Amino acid sequence: MKTYLDCFPCFLRQILDSARVADLSEAQQYELLQRVLVEAQRYDMSYTPSEMSSRIQEMVRQVSLSVDPYRRAKDHSTRQALALLPRLKELVRRAPDPLEVAVRLSIAGNIIDHGVVKEFDLESTIERVLREPFAINHLSALRVALTRCRNVLYLADNAGETVFDRVLIEQLPVPVTYVVKAAPTVNDATLEDAIAAGIHEVATIVDNGSDALGTLLYRCSPEFVERFWAADLIIAKGQANFESVDGSGAPAFYLLQAKCEVVSKHLGVPQYGIVLKHEPPRLGVVERELQNESARTRP
Repeated sequence: MKTYLDCFPCFLRQILDSARVADLSEAQQYELLQRVLVEAQRYDMSYTPSEMSSRIQEMVRQVSLSVDPYRRAKDHSTRQALALLPRLKELVRRAPDPLEVAVRLSIAGNIIDHGVVKEFDLESTIERVLREPFAINHLSALRVALTRCRNVLYLADNAGETVFDRVLIEQLPVPVTYVVKAAPTVNDATLEDAIAAGIHEVATIVDNGSDALGTLLYRCSPEFVERFWAADLIIAKGQANFESVDGSGAPAFYLLQAKCEVVSKHLGVPQYGIVLKHEPPRLGVVERELQNESARTRP
C-alpha cells in the first residue's frame, strides 16, 4: 500500500503521541516534530506508511532513555485480554461455526493498537465484531487454503491482541509459526509478549529480525525472508502488516479492523469495518528477488 497525502498529519500525531508516552520534554517533542517535517518533505509516496512510521519510532527511541516506552501499556493489554480468555474460548466452543467466530475474535483483538487508537472498549468491540457483517469476507477462501497448506505463517501485530490470535490458532488444523518483532516498537508483540499470552503453547514463535512496524522485508533477517517466501499460507494481522505486505504477491490473508480512514478508503470499506481479505500469490522467485533488491535501496 502506498502513502497517501492524509497519512502526513497522522505521522505528526504519531511522533507527538510516542514522544509523550516516552516522557520526553516539550523541547524534545518540538525537535522531533521538526525532524519529521524535514523528512516528510523528501518522502517518496510510493513507500508504505509503515516505513515512515517505523522511522518515527526510531527517532523516539534515539532520544528516549527507554528502549520500550510502551512496556506498561503492553503488559496491561495482555492482562486485560487474558482475563477474557475463558469467555473467548467458550464463545468458540459453543459456536455453530468455530472457525468464523475465532476469526472474528482475532479481528476484534486488533482494536488494541496504541499507534492508532488511544482509547478503546475491548468488550464492546468484541460484541460489535461478533454481530457485524464482514466488510470484506474471504472466509471461504481461507477454509479452502487451510485444507491445502502444510503450515501457516502468522504475522503478529500487537501485545494483548496476541491472546485473541491464540484463540484462532487453536482452531487451525495445521502447524503455525507465529512471527513477532525482534525488538520493541510501539505496542507490537515481541517474544516476551507472545509467551505472556501463551502463544508458545499453541505455535512455534520466531522473530522477523526487525523492529520496523509491519513486515518490511528489506529490514527483516535473511532467515525470515526465506521463511516468508516459502510459506504456502500467511495470516497477516493488523493495518501495518496490510500496509507493508499488500501487493507483494505473498499468499496472504489479511485480518484487521480498518481503524484508519486512509486504510478504510484504500480498501473501500467503512472505517472500523472488519476485514478478512485474501491476496492470491502471483510472484515467481525471480520477481521476488528483484522486488527485495529494489526495496533494499530505501533509506
